[in-house]
Amino acid sequence: MGKISFKNSNSGLDMSAVISFPEGFDESRKYPAVVVSHPGGGVKEQTAGTYARKLAERGFVAIAYDASYQGESGGQPRQLENPHIRTEDVSAVIDHLTTLPYVDADRIGAMGICAGAGYSANAAINDPRIKALGTVSAVNIGSMFRNGWENSVKDAEAAPYIKAGADARSSDASGAPVATIPLAPLKEADAPNEELRQAWEYYHTPRAEYPTAPGFATARSLTQIIPYDAYAKAEAFLTQPLQIVAGSVAGSKWMSDDLFARAASADKKVHIVEGANHMDLYDGEKEVAEASKVLGDFFARTLKLEPVPAE
Repeated sequence: MGKISFKNSNSGLDMSAVISFPEGFDESRKYPAVVVSHPGGGVKEQTAGTYARKLAERGFVAIAYDASYQGESGGQPRQLENPHIRTEDVSAVIDHLTTLPYVDADRIGAMGICAGAGYSANAAINDPRIKALGTVSAVNIGSMFRNGWENSVKDAEAAPYIKAGADARSSDASGAPVATIPLAPLKEADAPNEELRQAWEYYHTPRAEYPTAPGFATARSLTQIIPYDAYAKAEAFLTQPLQIVAGSVAGSKWMSDDLFARAASADKKVHIVEGANHMDLYDGEKEVAEASKVLGDFFARTLKLEPVPAE
């Protein structure tokens, strides 16, 4: 495992990532690879890195990266959460992987957690170099911001948020401090339920806090987030094998169900982790072990993981 940096081929920004290697890694061999995308507000050192290490243990080259404008990757303003850029980041990481002599460019998969899962799905729709797609606690960030955590708000009711994002852009342009919005509750008292209280706990207590993951985004991002649909045209172009993992009691489960219903994939499956909520699949030992086993088996099958040669 090691930290790497490379140029984003879409923007020229410096990207920061951690790449994990299988035991007995041999640079002269060709390995299947999996790109792991972090949640909105997260960084590579948190749950994305956890899943990348689990996949490396199964025999994959796995890369967890910081999104453009976030973590240790470059770009201004900091904490921009533009979903179109985040989707393109997945393809930019694949661009880099295709230059590595030990990666088999015909055996690259993608997975993500929370919003990272939605971005990975959108990237798979756009980029057929992704040969298999896995999701954990999937969130379609546009749907979540429009319709609420439990899908109880109508689209049109989100129109004021688009205006708020546009107003933030004008404010930013005037030289005022960059306006921000929370991506998870910034204070425990702000959490409307236990599941989102755990989101606060994850990002803002020793449970998983990290210096480069402040848990907020630029308010200007709302102009891109609200109209965005991570699953747009999935019924036509999301044809890769698909493995969805979701918690049985996750408030976000409806977004995994929506992805399953809309994907054109002939090979698509849902694995439900009984008793798990959205956050349990980030770092719950038992829950992550179960999800990692399912995803490891899925990628081993779809990316044709080869056994390690005997000594």
